[in-house]
Amino acid sequence: MSATRDAVASANSVVVKIGSSALTSLVGGLDLGRLDRLADGIETRMRAGSDVVVVSSGAVGAGLAPLGLSKRPRDLATKQAAASVGQLALAHAWGTSFARYDRTVGQVLLTADDIARRTQHRNAQRTLDRLRALHAVAVVNENDTVATTELRFGDNDRLAALVAHLVGADALVLLSDVDGLYDGDPRKGGAELIREVDSPEDLDGVVAGSGGALGTGGMASKLSAARLAADAGVPVLLAAASEADSALGAADVGTAFAARPTRLSARRFWVRHAAEESGTVHLDAGAVQAVVEGRRSLLPAGVTAVTGTFYGGDVVVLVGPHDRPVARGVVSYDSHEIERICGRSTRDLPPEMQRPIVHADDLVSL
Repeated sequence: MSATRDAVASANSVVVKIGSSALTSLVGGLDLGRLDRLADGIETRMRAGSDVVVVSSGAVGAGLAPLGLSKRPRDLATKQAAASVGQLALAHAWGTSFARYDRTVGQVLLTADDIARRTQHRNAQRTLDRLRALHAVAVVNENDTVATTELRFGDNDRLAALVAHLVGADALVLLSDVDGLYDGDPRKGGAELIREVDSPEDLDGVVAGSGGALGTGGMASKLSAARLAADAGVPVLLAAASEADSALGAADVGTAFAARPTRLSARRFWVRHAAEESGTVHLDAGAVQAVVEGRRSLLPAGVTAVTGTFYGGDVVVLVGPHDRPVARGVVSYDSHEIERICGRSTRDLPPEMQRPIVHADDLVSL
């Protein structure tokens, strides 16, 4: 077995993400039998000594049948209404299932804003850490009842990867209706399962699709989540929910994604993946080379323009001459200050304006 699978199987702290299709159906809503089997596998892993945080999709799907809806709604208000009904049912189902083992469940609802803002980020981290310390099962979901388009994670695969970073997990297990990553569409025949992904080059030529009728994810979101988790130094196992026992046991099923050799620091990870972008700083070609290849601080001379209104301490995206994003970083100045000093040599500026626009320590290439 590969080193990545060994790492997943022996991980002391695991985040398990469960897709909507593994828990719900359009006809009957929540499938309590499937949920119980998943809870059985999670409890077995916990009794073996691992801390487990569950990221559970299914709130919207669980609310469809009670509201008499035959398909996932497209408008935001109906989605939020379905989530408000389904979230209650989902939390109750998890609580009832784990009660068979005298295990307490705590529900944690997050929006993207909770991860993007450092204060809320720390509050969420403390809550999850305390639930684990008390041997409870934290069941995390996106707060669909209040999340808007601008404040969404996009899908629970990404949420799960961010939670894995948030709690310092040793492994991330993604369980859904697919049994792994294929080099093509397995529904069309001839596609082969990719069992190990050791580097981004292993994904050359792989075509990933979008989500199904009940979920917002799909293979593309799972690949994105795996890359995100890899940046956090977290190995990932993608497997079918029907094989949860093996995925949470020997980890000998599905596709294993190796973590990057060097884990990004918590601050750099936050800058790159979690923080909300407040504006854009435009760079000339020389500044792009200095920032991306030279890993140097961004100086005023290399800036050509700014877009948006932001303030010192905000995270911005840095773009090159053709508006291609090349990095993200924490700015030292307000946007109107950068407009006054962009293109100028540092030595021509007053002493209080001679610090970098983005220091190298606060800058992450994309």
